[in-house]
Amino acid sequence: MTSNIFEINYNGTGQSQNTNALGMREMQARVYEKRASQYLLVKAPPASGKSRALMFVALDKLTNQGIKKAIIAVPERSIGKSFQTTELGKFGFFSDWVISPKNNLTDRGTSESKVSQFVDFIRSTNPEDNIMVCTHATLRFAFEKLNDSDFDNILLAIDEFHHVSQGENSVLGNAMRNIMGNSSAHIVAMTGSYFRGDSVPILDPTDEQKFDKVTYTYYEQLEGYKYLKSFAMGYSFYRGRYTDALSEVLDTSKKTIIHIPNVNSGESTKDKYDEVDRILEELGDAKFDENTGLWLVTEESGRVLKIADLVNEEGREKVQEYIRNMSEIDDLDIIIALGMAKEGFDWPFAEYALTIGYRNSLTEVVQIIGRVTRDSSNKTHAQFTNLIAQPDAQDDEVMFAVNNVMKAITASLLMESVLAPNFNFKRKDNDDQKSKGTDIFIKGLKEPSTDRSKNIIQSDLNDLKATILQDSQIQQAIAAGVDAKVINKQLIPRVIMNTYPDLSNDETEEVRQHLVAQAVIQSADREEGTGGNQFLRMANKFINIDEIAIDLIDEVNPFQRAYEVISKEIDAPTLRFIQDYMDGIKFTFSEDELVMLYPQIVQFKNENGRIPVKSSSDQYEQRLAYALLRLEQLRRERQDGQV
Repeated sequence: MTSNIFEINYNGTGQSQNTNALGMREMQARVYEKRASQYLLVKAPPASGKSRALMFVALDKLTNQGIKKAIIAVPERSIGKSFQTTELGKFGFFSDWVISPKNNLTDRGTSESKVSQFVDFIRSTNPEDNIMVCTHATLRFAFEKLNDSDFDNILLAIDEFHHVSQGENSVLGNAMRNIMGNSSAHIVAMTGSYFRGDSVPILDPTDEQKFDKVTYTYYEQLEGYKYLKSFAMGYSFYRGRYTDALSEVLDTSKKTIIHIPNVNSGESTKDKYDEVDRILEELGDAKFDENTGLWLVTEESGRVLKIADLVNEEGREKVQEYIRNMSEIDDLDIIIALGMAKEGFDWPFAEYALTIGYRNSLTEVVQIIGRVTRDSSNKTHAQFTNLIAQPDAQDDEVMFAVNNVMKAITASLLMESVLAPNFNFKRKDNDDQKSKGTDIFIKGLKEPSTDRSKNIIQSDLNDLKATILQDSQIQQAIAAGVDAKVINKQLIPRVIMNTYPDLSNDETEEVRQHLVAQAVIQSADREEGTGGNQFLRMANKFINIDEIAIDLIDEVNPFQRAYEVISKEIDAPTLRFIQDYMDGIKFTFSEDELVMLYPQIVQFKNENGRIPVKSSSDQYEQRLAYALLRLEQLRRERQDGQV
């Protein structure tokens, strides 16, 4: 059975789907307001209309801003269809989006010829050569044949921008930096998930600050739907082979996408074709349909399921063609995929995503969820279930298995933040300030003192939380149930400092307080009291929302529910193993951490009249004590070195 970590309900206002006098949805209008920006970063979920938002901006730049050409780069050919010729004028805009077929390089053809076409397009003086669509790969190869200045007065739009990285081996990332530094190009970057699974930043902080940002949240998108009213994310453990556990988690009445594990993962049987066969056998009596390329599976009830196999390469083109052309709800029931049916894949009827094995990339989780969170009349609820291997304390690979579980559960914690409403936190200075809706007043909260910390708090908290949740020490702390103050005041600031090394200590603390408050309050249970008062369940007790203070928030583990999930589902020997492992690493410090902890040691001494001791039962004091010992050790080492 699936255990949901969270379920979020939406009100179905229809607002995100309504259009204005120019034919723009709410998100698109928000982007269009920033159309004059040279560098624009659009963060918006799947199905919100990013492709058309780009069309509106690009046409304005081509017509009114002196831009001579627009190039749109997409990660794979199939996504290119999102930018094909589109009628916009009949809905109120001043022009249609028209792309010449020869400039759509996402059609078939060799990569070498496409690179030549790209170069020819850049250098062409033909007025019709003003819009091009290509893949990221074509852009990378073409960039190597061009000068940076060739991109002067050109709009470069990068779809699924999270594919870019500032890593040394990222050709696309290097191209972006050179074009920004050495040309007058305009850049529009679009993504549904701005964080990367490998923790490598997309842009250097100094480059990122050059971008104006438009953020349209998942919550705004789903709250404004007409049909879809709720989303839940959960997990289910299995032992042995995952194919034997499918009957417990599959509901064949739901339009489903099954993603089998990567062949290199521990959950894989190493034979992906056999796994597909076993899934089909589990579902019923399977017969292949030569006409469509689908499997027709007859269940015990006599119902026939139409199943698309996107794992087998043989015949895949026919299946993909069928999927591209289908339009009715009864055309398909289940898709079985490995690396496909994720990014940019459109099956609006899909309502259940079953993913076997944890996904190392949080971006991949967001993309899979995006497949089932499109608004459609056939569904009021969407579900993501992660089927993962149950750790076994007797297994030599137990820590690897535990890490898999932690990555799956921390992904759920991130998605709860992504899918829930964001709160606006303000410092509470008097009792007349009352919290209402998403505006919450907190006693002792530090307001952002600079534009830098303010921008991070307003735009980057979910991205920062993704970085925090991917930190191995924090994942182990969650698994071991480490004291809330250690996580909130020591581990989280360390990650913030590493992510934003340009922040001062005060800015770091401002960002930390807002991030922890967001994490704690988003996940808190709510209860209405008398007189319209709202109470939040924090640290196992209900607190009046108007009495919340930052000191109280810091006493709550923002990841408590993840630990409760693990404690409930993982047996005692495995939990002890995790805790023993954590004990071995919890008193290691980098120099930056020691610098951060020293003021806390001084504060502890001032408040308690003594230095922290390592024999304390309080984990926060223990960690301060070991930090003090390490500082003394470093001082002695430096003195010895000077003698």
